[in-house]
Amino acid sequence: MEAPSGGDIDLAVVQRFVDVALDALAEAREEIDALNVFPVPDGDTGTNMYLTVSAARDAIHRSAAEGDDVSTALAGFRRAALLGARGNSGVILSQMLGALVVRISRSQPDERNAVVMAEAMAEATDASYAAVGTPVEGTILTVARAAADAAVRRAEDPRARGRDVFAAAAEAGRIALAHTTEQLEQLRLAGVVDAGGRGLSVILDAAETVLTGRHPIPVKQPIGVHTIPLTGGQADLSPGGPSYEVMYLLDADDDHVPTLKATLAPLGDSLVVVGGDGLWNVHVHVDDVGAAIEAGIAAGRPHRVRVTHFAEQIAAARRKESRTGRRILAVSAGPGLTHLFGEAGAIVIEGGPGRRPSTGMILDAIESSGAAEVVILPNDPDSVRAAGVAARTAEEEHEVRVAVIPTEAQVQGLAALAVHEPARGFDADVLEMTATARHTRQGAVTIAAKKAITMAGPCEVGDVLGVIEGDFVLIGSDLRDVATQILERLLGGGGELVTLVSGQGADGLADFCEAYVADHHAHVDVVVYDGGQERYPLLMSVE
Repeated sequence: MEAPSGGDIDLAVVQRFVDVALDALAEAREEIDALNVFPVPDGDTGTNMYLTVSAARDAIHRSAAEGDDVSTALAGFRRAALLGARGNSGVILSQMLGALVVRISRSQPDERNAVVMAEAMAEATDASYAAVGTPVEGTILTVARAAADAAVRRAEDPRARGRDVFAAAAEAGRIALAHTTEQLEQLRLAGVVDAGGRGLSVILDAAETVLTGRHPIPVKQPIGVHTIPLTGGQADLSPGGPSYEVMYLLDADDDHVPTLKATLAPLGDSLVVVGGDGLWNVHVHVDDVGAAIEAGIAAGRPHRVRVTHFAEQIAAARRKESRTGRRILAVSAGPGLTHLFGEAGAIVIEGGPGRRPSTGMILDAIESSGAAEVVILPNDPDSVRAAGVAARTAEEEHEVRVAVIPTEAQVQGLAALAVHEPARGFDADVLEMTATARHTRQGAVTIAAKKAITMAGPCEVGDVLGVIEGDFVLIGSDLRDVATQILERLLGGGGELVTLVSGQGADGLADFCEAYVADHHAHVDVVVYDGGQERYPLLMSVE
């Protein structure tokens, strides 16, 4: 990252880079997964790289929030990438990121930033090659080497800055990625570039964007043009190749690692051992799972052991391919709301007070949707929890990608659904819907059914209660008076659109409020829906 002066590193720029890189990986994740044909066509390279960077991002943001110095923040970043690394490419990427921050941490105030960054990239590439048991060209390693070499050459110019180095590296990475198809037979036959290389190119492009403001044109292959070749069961694997992926974290003395590598190498392929200072991440493809774990026990203490059977993983991917498209599931609290959600294209689950859907009901709706991607709008606090459990179960058991947007009110769900765009990538769509829901201020009016103590004071049966963000904030005797007061509070923070959803017992309340907004806030648009919900004569929101 560009330094403010000399070798000082600006942590804010590092944070910005990681944020942009993670967003870019989220957008490209499906594409990268679909490119994944080497070393095993298991369709998870994009996901693994995303999870690796996500873990590192969480760590550096946590450090910044706690006021850690740059050295501490970068150390936490490195450790989190190591602990969060998943899959072959994720583990290699964690080694790159770790080696990169180690060199940056050694930088001195009198060093040119361009030299520091170029050397950091070169050291990261060297470390990655060293970590792989048998390096193969035409992979993420090739892209890394091309990028590092270009960075070193650019840094030789005494006028070069860190941004120039990363721009040169990103360009060289894109060129090298385009040529990976010529270097690996599996890639040539599938007609795709290397998935891990594409992921690294995404990260390099993110660095260029952050430091220069430019958005380079990536070497990109659209989803649907190329997919994982799932045609012949076990034949999809390399003939005679290992059947299992084994990964574990290992607490071990550094001097035990060479012996560990020597023991694991004959057991299979795709061996990668990364880490240092007593903590290692071990990845290998083998037939003898027990032997791979025993090698770890001999070297130290393995933990967080993960074993994946490739045939089962590919079969699951084949099942997943039979599911297509993206669907929205919305929990509705009334017949009018059911019509609104359904008209907008959502699969509606009947809910509301006293009949909130169970986890099983939501899980059945996910499974029966036939979609590969599902977004859930729970629309009340209790259903948020049930939806979360159903989502985790569906992802584990049915290979469906599920996101829960924690909408706690019907009007939040309506706002989120209004910005849903199926043509967007899954993560980008979920992000936009979530942001819209969170920025929607919501309120309601209801009638007290029993005596109670509320945040606004004690209430009696029949009192009119005003609600904002799920809390009772106002007690009155007239529905119209309470409703307009709640509207004024919601509009106090500004707004361009008011949504009113009329419920049972509304008696013209929504029309009255629409006229009130027109008289008192002429610049604000109003939409009125007949929701038919129980207990709440009026739901309202401001965007």
